[in-house]
Amino acid sequence: MQPVVTVGLDGSPESLAAARWAADEAEKRRVTLRLLHAWPLLAPEPAHASAEVDQNYWAKRLVHTARAELQARHPGLTIVGSLVADDAQDALLQAASESEMIVLGSRGLQPVESYFLGDVSMPVVARAERPVVLVRAETPLEGAHPAPAGRVVVALKLSGSSDDLLDFAFHTAAARGVPLLAVHGRSVPLHARVPWGVDHAATDEMTRDAQRESRKALRPWREKYPQVDVADSIRLASPAKAVVQAAEGATLLVVGRRAHRRDVAPHLGPVAHAAIHHGRCPVAVVPHD
Repeated sequence: MQPVVTVGLDGSPESLAAARWAADEAEKRRVTLRLLHAWPLLAPEPAHASAEVDQNYWAKRLVHTARAELQARHPGLTIVGSLVADDAQDALLQAASESEMIVLGSRGLQPVESYFLGDVSMPVVARAERPVVLVRAETPLEGAHPAPAGRVVVALKLSGSSDDLLDFAFHTAAARGVPLLAVHGRSVPLHARVPWGVDHAATDEMTRDAQRESRKALRPWREKYPQVDVADSIRLASPAKAVVQAAEGATLLVVGRRAHRRDVAPHLGPVAHAAIHHGRCPVAVVPHD
């Protein structure tokens, strides 16, 4: 199957921002961009029908308008439109299994009214077999110049396997030609706390141990992606707080979630939740073992 980046469209400003981000990413990865609009009430396609009687007119217009804008911005990019007569969540999960990633709009903690952004996006994040990227609406200031490309930030786990997470983060940084920052947060344990603050000898030892583990975890990926400028950061804070703070001004924040077993209900961990709701940049949630 041809590599593809899929974006879910519902006509909201957030989904259009997601489409713009997805087009940029697809171009850098040299893959096809798929614009997906799903709605259970889409009518079977008639053999011949005018716009006045075509029940799918507005759905087609939504996809066509987005495609025209994106093609003008990326004339060399292959873009395909897809209308699916199915529940949006089911359609997106199926599309995710066929894509390198799926991109959706996000409103963080703001009130949610959009179909994709409400009951759909979070279950897709929690259940998709491939990375899901959430993008907020663009709000550039009038007359402002585009912000320079920032770095990719990845929430680094030091227990268990993080191969899928790190491969996605390094691949994205390499494709975009930006640095990568691997952040590991570690809360200060009770035994390192003293009445006047923290025991610096204990916290220094914690930091040194974590730095050794971090560099060991990153070593094979530095070798696989020598073109990526990599830095690591150990922060004595909760992992969720550490990665959200580190992602200020980033191009992308990459966090992981445990791939769910069939007998366990899918869920997101605290780091992924914090990133989705509080991160200001696009957030990629990558399933891993």
